Amino acid sequence: MPKHQVAALTHDIHGMEIELEMEQELQLPLLSSKEQLQSKFPLCVMHDTAGKPSPIATPTQSPMASADPGPVPADDEDETDVIGDLMGHYGKWQLLMTVLLSLFQVPNTFHISSSVYQAANKEFWCQRPAHLQQLPVDVWRNLSDSNDNCHQRVGIDWSQLRNDTLPAQLEQQAAAAASAVTDDKGKLVACNSWEYATDDNVGNTWTSEWDLVCDKEHLKNVAEMFFLLGVATGGIISGYLSDKFGRKTMLFISAVLQTIFGLWLYFCSSFELYLTLRALLGLVSVSVTYSGLILAIEYVDGKWRTIAGMYNLFPLPISYMIISGLAYLTQDYQRLQLCIGLPGIFLCFLWFVVPESPRWLLVKGRIEEVKRIIEAAAIFNGRELPADYQLTPPTQESSSQDFTYLFRSSYLRRISICFLCIWFTMNLVYYGIILNMSSFGGNVYLNSALAGLVEIPAIAVAMYIITKVGKKWLFSATLFCAGVACCCAAITEGREDMLWLKITFLMMGKFTISAGNTIMPVYTAELYPTAIRNVGVGACNVAAGLALILTPYLSLLNKIDGHLLMSLLTAWSIFGGFVVLFLPETAVRKNATTAASRQNAAKQV
Repeated sequence: MPKHQVAALTHDIHGMEIELEMEQELQLPLLSSKEQLQSKFPLCVMHDTAGKPSPIATPTQSPMASADPGPVPADDEDETDVIGDLMGHYGKWQLLMTVLLSLFQVPNTFHISSSVYQAANKEFWCQRPAHLQQLPVDVWRNLSDSNDNCHQRVGIDWSQLRNDTLPAQLEQQAAAAASAVTDDKGKLVACNSWEYATDDNVGNTWTSEWDLVCDKEHLKNVAEMFFLLGVATGGIISGYLSDKFGRKTMLFISAVLQTIFGLWLYFCSSFELYLTLRALLGLVSVSVTYSGLILAIEYVDGKWRTIAGMYNLFPLPISYMIISGLAYLTQDYQRLQLCIGLPGIFLCFLWFVVPESPRWLLVKGRIEEVKRIIEAAAIFNGRELPADYQLTPPTQESSSQDFTYLFRSSYLRRISICFLCIWFTMNLVYYGIILNMSSFGGNVYLNSALAGLVEIPAIAVAMYIITKVGKKWLFSATLFCAGVACCCAAITEGREDMLWLKITFLMMGKFTISAGNTIMPVYTAELYPTAIRNVGVGACNVAAGLALILTPYLSLLNKIDGHLLMSLLTAWSIFGGFVVLFLPETAVRKNATTAASRQNAAKQV
């Protein structure tokens, strides 16, 4: 018996149902496990996606919507594509709808990458007295003994100094003024206010708006962390809400809230309120990503589910390039926030164009609504519907499942531990590169645009290859190659004459890690048995959320040693590639076997 059939039949040994082999390789289930058992259409399952784990960017799973493993009648497998058979597996209607839904990735990507520009570091120094505003900054630093830009000499009567005095005379006068105050001679005190460079091509940022320097510098990382904390939290609950209230409903509620919070940030002047709004923005943004991607996948059928889920990612790199241009043109965090908040208004009008998921409606028993969608799609696709076609509503059963199911067999323990490590690693490295572009040197706008540009062919290459070959060795290779690229970038760190080479290595790392990021959700969904897949990928998203929360603090490593950040990304990439080797291989299977042959083969195994 071929090895790939043995691997597939192993799932039966563990009491898990197996879908048609073609479906298991080329498409991802889309309904929750609970709804699988409620429905006579086991392929109409929700939660699993073929998309990227962003924060704008990543599909998420809910561990809340799950069910006990149970057998699905083999006879029902032929009915699973009934909706696709009626309105077309993939046609003009599906193309239009999936393209429209991919547009929701644009504001998500804007919001998650905006901190690269809004939290950019600026040159600063202790504020000069009003009558010394024309004094050169370097001279002022020497006079005030403000070498760290956070403290200045105390006890000097600055009113005795003038702008037109020669620098040497100013230093003599400052020394004399300081010596006159013997009690405080040589004493430094913390500055109360600061001035910022205006010619740095960065403009007004969080740093200059709220004086996030010196002992407040860590608050920039806190602001980024609050957004990613919202993303991590939303990743856990969005799947449950999407199953309960519907994909379209959750998509547009989240999109409206995303627009409101995004525009509110433009008017916000309180840093505390800004933190709260950032957290809420992250919470709803991941729900937009999740609901939109699931809805796009449920419009199509068969192998097109995987493909639609993956080309739904193409707006991400394009959005990276767009926001780098907007940031360069605005050079102000408030104006940039306005620019990235406005597109959400126009997307909300798609409510009148985009229908609810017909498969979700079928699971909920809303047959008439399903028929209206099928009829509209069939007309658009130029298909004729049978005059007497029938749709059977699902039966209702109740069951439960929890996180402990991931560790009840050696197979599940192995893949669960591996995927927890891999998802943590992938998100740490991917977003560690994306969100730290401003700390790598060079032009941050050009670097970010290049990082988006190289991701386009990375997604396209990964999208093509994973439909042709097994994923294990390809996935491992992307992580190892990313590690090598990061290692080379670490070697060139600190050498200004080799900055171009460092950026080249970074782009190579971004290319390979983006390809791996595209493969990861598909590979994860394939290896988890259907009935426990939601819990498994939901647990993986918790690990991804932890990585996201840590990502803003990676830039602090450069203050310890300039090579430390890239060295850490190197180590984690190689670790992730090594862990992938412990996972089983998958292969593209062309022929589906019958339930009887599977049972006989399972007994032999």
